[in-house]
Amino acid sequence: MQVSIAQIGYVAFAADIYGKGIRPKNTDEAATQATIYRKDRQLMRRRAGAALQVLVDNKLVDRKRIAAIGYCFGGGTVLELARSGADLAGVVSFHGNLDTPNPADAKNIKGKILVQHGGSDPYVPAEQLAAFEKEMADAGVNWQVIIYGGAVHSFTNPDSGTDPTKGAAYNEQADRRSWLAMKQFFEEIFK
Repeated sequence: MQVSIAQIGYVAFAADIYGKGIRPKNTDEAATQATIYRKDRQLMRRRAGAALQVLVDNKLVDRKRIAAIGYCFGGGTVLELARSGADLAGVVSFHGNLDTPNPADAKNIKGKILVQHGGSDPYVPAEQLAAFEKEMADAGVNWQVIIYGGAVHSFTNPDSGTDPTKGAAYNEQADRRSWLAMKQFFEEIFK
């Protein structure tokens, strides 16, 4: 059984980017909501930045030791937060989108980046991954991508089913390995 972020000793805060009362009931509704922010990255960054400020204002938080993690839409969101210049020690994206309308904004990234990607994810094609790698390299960001062979989108979510031919499916091995990689990444950036 996997433990939570809080159980391993960190203060955790889950941001509600969509807003009060907006709870997509299915995949189509979730896609509609995510598209609002994917089309307006400044709005996405403002919402994520406001959430970060709530965390920073918490008296239990060490302002110099903050990381942002996100899954799927949240993975893309934390990358945009980093691109905005947010004061983060690191960012971890789990099966998130990697694209951005402004690749030059990577120069604003202050912390390290860890992307955990399903090697067979149909929603994040090889071209998007290659563009992300170029973006990070061109900006001189300290980054790494871990690719999990055989994993598709949503590989950390047991509710995604187990049929990878549908494009999104749980992969227990990739889930376990990605969690361990995140913990190791935290040990590195927070030492």
